[in-house]
Amino acid sequence: MESALDEIEFLALSQNRVDALRYLAERPHSRRELVERTGASQPTMGRILSDFEDRSWLVREDGAYRATVTGELVSRGFDDLVDILDTDAKLRPVVEWLPTDAITFDLEHLTEATITTPSQVRPNAPVKRAVSLLSEAEDVRIFSYAFNEQNLDIVRERTAAGDQRFEGVFSSDAIDALAHDSQLREQLRDLLDADAAAVRITDEPIPMAATIADSTVHLFLRDDSGILQASIDVTEPEVLTWADELFERYWEAAEPLDLDRL
Repeated sequence: MESALDEIEFLALSQNRVDALRYLAERPHSRRELVERTGASQPTMGRILSDFEDRSWLVREDGAYRATVTGELVSRGFDDLVDILDTDAKLRPVVEWLPTDAITFDLEHLTEATITTPSQVRPNAPVKRAVSLLSEAEDVRIFSYAFNEQNLDIVRERTAAGDQRFEGVFSSDAIDALAHDSQLREQLRDLLDADAAAVRITDEPIPMAATIADSTVHLFLRDDSGILQASIDVTEPEVLTWADELFERYWEAAEPLDLDRL
């Protein structure tokens, strides 16, 4: 009997096998249909079908082939493995900066995420990505240990114009840092004056800089020294639910920012 690893290798060494089993798991196919859909030759497809039959992954009925329940299981499991490895390859360059202690969703939900990293020609690319999202969103919520100047400026402008609703909960250190800069302090005052804006402050540590821009969740990723290494944003519902729940927890535990503090 073949080992599980041998069976994985058997499939992985041939894209035609992977595709044929996936098509058979969808619905019955004739041999000709499988040849047309995979691009394999007739002799190659004949060997593939014979190998699948030996493994009880398919049965032949009325001149067509269909996957058995174990064939469907193998196809589904192999696709899941490929998705996991795709996610690993995508996240590998930034995984060390993800706030994994706070993440409760499966990382597979980041497969379709947009990862933005600085480069020599675009050193502030992650910040620009965040500004781009803020510039288009109608509803913005942020929970963060920092509130940078560009984000503050775009949120202030859009809430004042009535184009955006904003709620933010920040660590005390983040607000104190803004209050020590006269220009940023006035921008923050303007933001607080907007009817569509509300800011709360907390002494509880917030371990990440997260933005929920409509249905997109955006995270700044920094190293242990606080240096911005990348940003990641995603629209997966599971990630949005996670971010919504975290925001609500921080929001409920925080207090409204008093102008006297500035």
